[in-house]
Amino acid sequence: MSTKILSVDDEMDLELLLTQYFRRKIRRGEYEFKFAHNGLEALAMLLNEKDFDIILSDINMPEMDGLTLLTKINEMQNPAMKCIMVSAYGDMGNIRQAMNNGAFDFATKPIDLDDLSVTIEKAIEQIAYIKQMEKEHSQLELIKGDLAVAREIQHAILPRIFPPFPESASEMDIAASMNAAKDVGGDFYDFFRIDEDRIGFAIADVSGKGVPAAIFMAVSRTLLRATGIKGATPEECLTYTNQLLSKESVNSMFVTMFYGIYNIKTGDINYTNAGHNPPYIIKSNGDVVELPISKDIIAGIFEDYTFSPATCHLDKGDSIFLFTDGVTEAIDKYEKEYGEGRLIATLGKLSGSSCQQIIEAVRNDVSSFVGEAEQSDDITMLAIKRL
Repeated sequence: MSTKILSVDDEMDLELLLTQYFRRKIRRGEYEFKFAHNGLEALAMLLNEKDFDIILSDINMPEMDGLTLLTKINEMQNPAMKCIMVSAYGDMGNIRQAMNNGAFDFATKPIDLDDLSVTIEKAIEQIAYIKQMEKEHSQLELIKGDLAVAREIQHAILPRIFPPFPESASEMDIAASMNAAKDVGGDFYDFFRIDEDRIGFAIADVSGKGVPAAIFMAVSRTLLRATGIKGATPEECLTYTNQLLSKESVNSMFVTMFYGIYNIKTGDINYTNAGHNPPYIIKSNGDVVELPISKDIIAGIFEDYTFSPATCHLDKGDSIFLFTDGVTEAIDKYEKEYGEGRLIATLGKLSGSSCQQIIEAVRNDVSSFVGEAEQSDDITMLAIKRL
């Protein structure tokens, strides 16, 4: 595209001078010149044609001088439009004022056209840079909008209605939350009814952050839920999920997963832990018991791996608390981690609390510890209580 230049000068000879000097660039379509003979005429052209790149304006003109025109141009708030002011060599006071008011550069009369050509080329470089920045800014705004929608979709696919099983409200309590470190996250939690007595529940943490982790998270959750809701055992469920994730894994992404099946009537939990943080059982007497550290590997790495089963039990009044490492690895401004010790101490005070109260208490304690430090990882929690 050609550079569109508006020359504003009451001296008619300048029009002929410019068109003659720049004739080759005009002929090749590199420059397009328009001419106005005072500030008012120029302003009318600027309001009618929004695509001028460079304004080459005399300072001393009838009806509206160049300094007033420069003020009007500034009000248009177009950073990609550059003004080059022209005046007599002895008019340095007005030239200085023009530069202070935002003019790109100046030229003195009689105009040195070679020097003016260099000035115009400098202005074109600045204009091209600004337009590129504006284009990238627009693209970033579009991406930001897309991420906001993606965040809403991601939250929409996670269960958010509590209590989720009103028919079992007298037997169990359940609550969960997910707070992404970026616009979208790689953590997820899930729970669903398998049959009258059993509830499937899961928590997971995908490697990495941002959009790739969010996509991998959605795939992992879909595979886990589709298998689990059919009643497959936890080890079968994770073995199958791992096979598919490993086969389709991109950029060596992986996921730590804990999947369990809770029997509402008996309090028994059958589970499999694919390299995830061991959950804690909050006993009714205030003791906090950590489940054994998983001996199974993370999911999404080795396609032929077979996961193993494990069991635990909730007595009446007990709760199981699951979390991602965004909780224990949350750091304050001194780079100190929240840690498992502080989490256990917090959980030990919550034996009589509801699941929602447990999650809120941990969230508040982590937030208090971190202070003004930026959240470094997704924070996801899930709690189930036998009533």
